[in-house]
Amino acid sequence: MPLVLVVDDEAPIRRLCRAMLHRADYRVAEAGTAAEAMTMVAAEHPDLVLLDLGLPDRDGLELVPLLKKQGAAVVIVSAREATEEKVAALDLGADDYVTKPFDSEELRARVRVALRHRISGGAASGPVAIGAVTIDLDRHRVTLADVDVHLTRKEFAILALLAAAPGRVLTHQHLLRTVWPDAYDPPVEYLRLVVRNLRQKLEQDPAKPTLIINELGVGYRLAG
Repeated sequence: MPLVLVVDDEAPIRRLCRAMLHRADYRVAEAGTAAEAMTMVAAEHPDLVLLDLGLPDRDGLELVPLLKKQGAAVVIVSAREATEEKVAALDLGADDYVTKPFDSEELRARVRVALRHRISGGAASGPVAIGAVTIDLDRHRVTLADVDVHLTRKEFAILALLAAAPGRVLTHQHLLRTVWPDAYDPPVEYLRLVVRNLRQKLEQDPAKPTLIINELGVGYRLAG
């Protein structure tokens, strides 16, 4: 049974998370400060950490790489809504970012995805099937309702990155740096054009995408 560490200086939030996680049969530990969190991580080795950023003794962002180094999945749960905060957390290695106030069902789903990603070693194994779309990374093949879909090299590269971690948000900068490594400061319009073309080829209604999800101002994720 996975162990989830809830790190938040507000006791009511910790209680809410504890109740939500217990209903899903997770073991739960709590910490109210960064120092308590790191002590507990060293002793208990949690599978996942729900991390608030506004801790009294240290900014939560500073903990993200430390927690990842210990092997824990990290889901940020914070009242900070600024895009730059989300991008910073994700670029530091956080698996997801949920803003307060949060929906318990949504948070539980994000926890499931992050744990699945951790268990799989950070990459999807075998073909990824979402609805009528199947993405076979090993065979470099994408099908829609069992019909092969032709993708350009850039289109497949973006889709492959997203499919390697279904449900996880990849930031604009991460995608741009990976797919356009030789371009100096490639504009985000490059990425938007490729995603638009992918949606035209793969989405039932490109205007209402359900496969490639936009996290406004942050990046994209493949429906998990």
